[in-house]
Amino acid sequence: MRLQRLAVILTVLNFLLLMVLIGQFRPVTAASDVAPVLRGRALELVDEKGRVRAAINVFPAQPNLKMPDGTTGISEVVEMRLIDSTGSPNIKLSTLEHGSGLLLGGGEGGYLQLLSHGPMSLIKIVNKDGRVQTIATSDQRQPVSK
Repeated sequence: MRLQRLAVILTVLNFLLLMVLIGQFRPVTAASDVAPVLRGRALELVDEKGRVRAAINVFPAQPNLKMPDGTTGISEVVEMRLIDSTGSPNIKLSTLEHGSGLLLGGGEGGYLQLLSHGPMSLIKIVNKDGRVQTIATSDQRQPVSK
């Protein structure tokens, strides 16, 4: 008799606990207060295999870097890359303190580069065989075409 009374009491307590827990459930809804800004140091989009396919990064300044035009140093760079399935960045868009650049890569080795840095502007076209055409302008030089 005592065991039966204990079983009834535990059953009633379990039922009351179940009612309390069910009473606390709320329907799942989308958040109405969406954060207005996404902040971070980098952003990467990956495909179903975990490979990075798009990235936005901020790279620190490099004061000792030797540039192709003979100058030294580069300011902080913000770069966006769109990457193909083989891991090659086919599109790069970069900006820095005194200019910006755009690189459009081809799947077979050719590419198009547009660069504006300080007084210099450059358009460079390279085909898959390595043939290069360059148009460059500067305050110090006349436009050059190869």
